[in-house]
Amino acid sequence: MGVFTKIIMAICVVLIAVKWTAPRFDEESLRGARVVVTGASTGIGEQLAYHYARFGAQIVITARREKVLQQVAEKCLSLGAQKALYIAADMSSESEPEKVVDFALEKLGGLDYLVLNHIGPSPFTVWQGDVEHTKWLMQVNFFSYIQMAWRALPSLEQSNGSLVIVSSLLGKTTSPFVAPYSSTKSALNGFFGSLYHELAMKKSNVSVSLCTLGLIDTEAAMDKVRGVVNLPAYPATDAALNIIIIGATRQLELYYPWYTYIIVVTKDWFPSITNYIVQNSYNYIP
Repeated sequence: MGVFTKIIMAICVVLIAVKWTAPRFDEESLRGARVVVTGASTGIGEQLAYHYARFGAQIVITARREKVLQQVAEKCLSLGAQKALYIAADMSSESEPEKVVDFALEKLGGLDYLVLNHIGPSPFTVWQGDVEHTKWLMQVNFFSYIQMAWRALPSLEQSNGSLVIVSSLLGKTTSPFVAPYSSTKSALNGFFGSLYHELAMKKSNVSVSLCTLGLIDTEAAMDKVRGVVNLPAYPATDAALNIIIIGATRQLELYYPWYTYIIVVTKDWFPSITNYIVQNSYNYIP
């Protein structure tokens, strides 16, 4: 048995042990919980809203498209949400992210979960020097997150609440064709990783959960990578459920699907192997 195989087996054993000893998820803990979900008109955010609805939560959802949000909110009510409200917002604005939190605080009377999931559109291609787009994307994918978190923290402190940050494997390890997007996710990991330590050191009531996701079968993602990336895509509804569980059990990190953790661990041990695998996971002809 080779060294690499032994390391992979050891990692798998650790993953099983962590999963076995993780706090148990209590669905009833979410009944009546006051939740904000961003990026909720489609993809993972939409599935997050539906799962919270099935658990009987009170939900405020947001995205840019008001008509689609209305449809999602109506379905949430049919699935069992105690409340399902929506507010259209553009996260590239410097003021609208905070307005979403203020709306939720007013309508729900406080917050138990702030689930930050939204992203701005970004091309899946070799970077061509578009600095302005990268600045814009940083506002949407990063600065709006920290704006909303700061606005929500006092209420989350009162409720023993949770910040749930949906990030990406691309924020943990480098990959081609996603330089602007990857930079925003790296920023999220750095900021909220630091915030976790600060909150813990001052014995705050607020938990932070960082969710590292691999390729998920959302329509937006699949439209970009179909025929280009040689990796399996995992279901958005399953990713959403895992995100909810990690937040409800107040754990720091989620790696979904399973291979994301192995990539993150092994990239520092075997960088040349990891880089080879990454580069050969794409159908690319210069």
